[in-house]
Order: sequence, then C-alpha cells, then structure tokens
Amino acid sequence: QVVAVYGTLSDLLSVASNKLGIKATSVYNGKGGLIDDIALIRDDDVLFVCEGEPFIDPQTDGRAQEELTGSHTDWLTLNVGGRYFTTTRSTLVNKEPDSMLAHMFRDKDAWGNKQDPRGAFLIDRSPEYFEPILNYLRHGQLIVNDGINLLGSTALFVGVLEEARFFGIDSLIEHLEIAIKNSQPAEDHSPISRKEFVRFLLATPTKSELRCQGLNFSGADLSRLDLRYINFKMANLSRCNLAHANLCCANLERADLSGSVLDCANLQGVKMLCSNAEGASLKGCNFEDPSGLKANLEGKFLLGVDMEGSQMTGINLRVATLKNAKLKNCNLRGATLAGTDLENCDLSGCDLQEANLRGSNVKGAIFEEMLTPLHMSQSVR
Repeated sequence: QVVAVYGTLSDLLSVASNKLGIKATSVYNGKGGLIDDIALIRDDDVLFVCEGEPFIDPQTDGRAQEELTGSHTDWLTLNVGGRYFTTTRSTLVNKEPDSMLAHMFRDKDAWGNKQDPRGAFLIDRSPEYFEPILNYLRHGQLIVNDGINLLGSTALFVGVLEEARFFGIDSLIEHLEIAIKNSQPAEDHSPISRKEFVRFLLATPTKSELRCQGLNFSGADLSRLDLRYINFKMANLSRCNLAHANLCCANLERADLSGSVLDCANLQGVKMLCSNAEGASLKGCNFEDPSGLKANLEGKFLLGVDMEGSQMTGINLRVATLKNAKLKNCNLRGATLAGTDLENCDLSGCDLQEANLRGSNVKGAIFEEMLTPLHMSQSVR
C-alpha cells in the first residue's frame, strides 16, 4: 500500500499496523536494510514491514524454496470432486509415466490445469474411487481407508476400474480385471432340494406363473406335491421322485426325466414334447383329462420306460421312442402313435381302439390279450 511518511518511526509502524492489520515492529528497505530512523526513508522507496521475523526477499523466495525441496517433494493439492488430496508430482508421474495424470502434472501448467481459490488443482471425478488409485500410485497396493483391503468389494472394484481406465493406469486395470474375475462367486449347479422347492412354492402366489425353466432338480424328492401348471421346460429332473405328484398341464418340454419315478402321477394335459424319459417309471399314470385336453408327448424319448397300467386315452405319442417300453394294460384308446418306435414293446392287454399306428415300428412288439382287435388299417409297417 502507498502511505504518507511523517512523524517518527513509531508513527510509521503504527500506521502500517492499522493499514495491514498486523503488529508491525520492523521496517526494511528494498535491499533488506533495517531502517531505524525515519530520516533514512527516501521518496518512492519500497518498504517491507514485518512483525519481527528476518527479512525475506519475496522475489527470490519461491525459486529458493523450489530448489530446496526438489522434484521428489514437489507437493501439490488436488481437489477431486470437492475432496482434497495432498501428494507429490513424482507420485503422479513416476509409476505410470504414460497415464493421463502423468501428462497433466509432468510439466507445470502444460495442460492449463484449473485451480480453486485455495490453489488446489480441480479434477471432476469421484473421490471415493480416486483414493484407491492414488494409494496405488504411492505404493503399488490396492488399499482403501485405514488399511482395509479393496478385495471383497466387487462394486467398489468396478468403480475403481472405470476410474483407472479413465486415467489410463494400465497396470492397475489389469490387476483389477483379474481381481474382479477372481472375486465372482462360483456358479452353483447343485440340485434344488425338496425343502428349498417347497419353500419356493409356499412363497409364490397361487395365481402367479411359476417358471422353473432349466433348473436342476436332479435326484430331488418331489413326490405328492402339487406341481400343476409349472413350467419345467428344459429342466433337469433326472432320477427325481415324482410319484403321486400332480403335474396337470405342466410344461415338461425338452426336460430330462431319465431314470425318474412318476408312478401314479397325474399327467393330464401335460406337455412333454421332445423330453427324455429313458428308463423312467410311469406305472399307473393318468394322462386322461375329462375335459378333453390331451397330453402331448410328441417326440418324447421313452426308451425302456415302464408305463404299465397308465390311462392315456387320446395321448399324442407321435414319433416318440418307446423301444423296449412296458405298456401292459395301458389305455391307449384314440392315441396318436404315428411314426412311433414301438420295437420290442410289451403292449399286451392294451386298449388300442381307434389308435393311429400308421408308420409306427412294431417289430418284435407283443400284442397278447388285446382288449380290442387291432385292424390292419391301423398299422402299415
């Protein structure tokens, strides 16, 4: 500030104290000389007032301090999303020299970095995800807050990975991608138990469509359960116990029922298109729906299946495989067996009235004790 000098040195110090808001005790000239008499002051002199500390030339102080500290302790402050981080240029530059941060701070002001009123460099990114990146640049470890390892927090992993990609921290990107892959839980292919499935059934409203497509029920005991209208398409039901279960109008298309037990199950209106029931037992099953809805087992693989005594009026078994199957005493009245493989089937005691056997393979099939005569028009092979 420009002030008029008059009176004594004490008067000058009093004016300087009031003007500058300090407790001025000493006055120096531009060359650092201590002034102890006001008569020594000349016109246009630049005076430096202090509170007793030694004289420091402000024009050379910045350069001297920079030379004193050196590049490895060239401290700077970053304002990342409103949060302040203090670090050194060497931390930002040395570990990842090709990263965006290295290019931003390798040469001062090379990028024209914006600074806030406190002199901190502004970076518009998430401070939560930036902190682990800064720690990684400091010591090469993924550590966040109070030494807590970043491993185990997949959500945080993904956030930090995105920031690492943004800043081009290549070694950290590779590290994170491997860590995320390793942190993923292993796929659980274990079969669903009866207890789990019953809990699932009880928690589902009766009017809701229950979808169990592709689920693994292998070996489960689902006997005597109400499984009406459930979608088991492509599910693994191999070796399941479904005896006395109500599967009315259930969808079992392309399901694996090999080795399963479905004795006395209610299969009215069931859809079993192209499912696999090799070696399954379907003794005494009911496929006959009083309302006229017919079960569809077209293309079903029933090699060696035991369906003795089942009610299958009007059932669709077109092009199904029933080789070596046991169909004794089955009601197959009006059934569609066109193109069906019935080789070596035991059809003794069956009711095949009006059944369509055109194109079926009945080589070695047993037709003893038939309830109704089998007409030649029904089988041409």
